[in-house]
Amino acid sequence: MASTKKQIASTPQPITLAIDIGGSGIKAILLNQKGQPIGKRLRIATPQPSTPQAVLVGITELVKGLGNFDRVSVGFPGVIQQGWVKNAPNLDQTWPGINLAHELHGQLKKPIRIANDADVQGFGAIKGKGVELVITLGTGFGTALFINGSLVPNLEIGHHPFQKGKTYEDDLGAAALKKVGKKKWNQRLNKAIKTLDRVINYDHLFLGGGNGKKVTIELPPNVTIASNVAGLLGGIALWANGSQQPPSSADRPQTKSTNRPSASKRKQKSS
Repeated sequence: MASTKKQIASTPQPITLAIDIGGSGIKAILLNQKGQPIGKRLRIATPQPSTPQAVLVGITELVKGLGNFDRVSVGFPGVIQQGWVKNAPNLDQTWPGINLAHELHGQLKKPIRIANDADVQGFGAIKGKGVELVITLGTGFGTALFINGSLVPNLEIGHHPFQKGKTYEDDLGAAALKKVGKKKWNQRLNKAIKTLDRVINYDHLFLGGGNGKKVTIELPPNVTIASNVAGLLGGIALWANGSQQPPSSADRPQTKSTNRPSASKRKQKSS
């Protein structure tokens, strides 16, 4: 810990805390101004049930082991609109309607910016040239699309029909991998890659997420497996000059109604 604090003291400001919330794990790391890691990445299992209150408590405990930071970037497994959670298919059903930016600001007392986790991982993987598609293979099937480095936000291909009445996430999420095994799962992935190539006509496809290491098929020249750490390293892009990501409601005045109870108040009401 002493060596980590020494590194932090000599690192150019500002320091960004990057958090990656997943269906099975929550990861965090500190990044310097250039997006380079400071110290070790920390991880905890996602609480079950994965309610907003439980996840917020987990994040607060997790970041205690990291040291000081000036701002926060968060990758979230669902659609985020101006800091508000619209959906979270792989977390507890109570997430929609939570202002996560506001809640985290209350917990961490720092400016917060949040985006879909596949979008954040994409920022950490792409080259910024042409049409680039990012797929995250984890608990679900996340997607992010970039055109010359600019994000097309909230793309949810994972919930689009894929084959035989099932979605991409139905056939390629973690539950499907466990059910059908690696060989059949890879065959499905191969078909998905070919289908998305015809539909998106991407210049390059990046495969990421925790199950990226389970890919065994031969990939086309324009398909690359990205490091799973990209889901954290991409967090610096949410604060970059000219970023396409709008500020969350936690680093500018509130413009949306706050009539909905906070995560902590919801817990009190239900108990």
